[in-house]
Amino acid sequence: MPSPQQARAQASAITSGKTAPEVEAAPTSQLRELFDGPRLSPGQRRIAQYLIEHITEAAFLSITELADRVGVSQPSVTRFAGAVGFSGYPALRERLQSIALKALAGGPGEPNRANELQAAVDAEIANLENLRRDFADPDRVIHIGRELSRSTPLTVLGLRISESLAEYFGYAARRIHPDVRLVTRGGSVAYDALLQSREAGGSWVLAFAMPRHSHETLQAVRVAHRAGLKVALITDLALGPVADEADVTFATGTGSRLVFDSYAAPGVMAAALLQAMTDADPERTQARLEKYEQVSEQHQFFVRD
Repeated sequence: MPSPQQARAQASAITSGKTAPEVEAAPTSQLRELFDGPRLSPGQRRIAQYLIEHITEAAFLSITELADRVGVSQPSVTRFAGAVGFSGYPALRERLQSIALKALAGGPGEPNRANELQAAVDAEIANLENLRRDFADPDRVIHIGRELSRSTPLTVLGLRISESLAEYFGYAARRIHPDVRLVTRGGSVAYDALLQSREAGGSWVLAFAMPRHSHETLQAVRVAHRAGLKVALITDLALGPVADEADVTFATGTGSRLVFDSYAAPGVMAAALLQAMTDADPERTQARLEKYEQVSEQHQFFVRD
């Protein structure tokens, strides 16, 4: 709420036909706007994070000094400058210095640096809110869950950083599906697994492609198509060539506020497809879950609480 003095100043401006000057964003917000647009590699995010946290000092460093502070090479700093839209490091430093000088001159107050983690959580909450809106019409998720449930075997593909999501889905899917084949190695190993899955009667592959999208994933999806398999893809909002090759794409936001991405929304998307698979064949689901509980009890898989 504005102070009485601010309210009087605003009223005076309105009366005189003038609008109040727009408040300039805080330096951290300006840097976020500068760095959040492009898709940066983990190394480039380290540079961005250092600049955000040390702007009043970092803006006046040479390229050698900045590279040493962050622990990257000088060419990495040059590539970072190009990735965020500048002709080179000198042009980027000029922009950083203009932001830093305003901060040093008493510009808008900076948020507490401890809130960087809270900002990452806020970004993930926004991704989940967007996913919630997408789920307002669940028909596509239900339909693909039914198709995945019918595919025997069902192949789950996740290479490089996407492996963890594929492992999660594959682990859970084995509880409710009789033949789930997990592919987490690329190249000819993936090709063999995909071809064998098709020969065994499989019809679908569920693929995960989180940034940065690898050539191995793209080639594996193309091999799946040539073999006659359909591909459902869970990926990020940036999409790309892998999404162009998929039959069905579920695009969800990934958290990019930290050096490495976080995957709250893709994880929920995967869980939603698992739910759709359980609902597609409830009798099989119930029978398999009960059998698993009996086996886990017999062999004491889990610690009793």
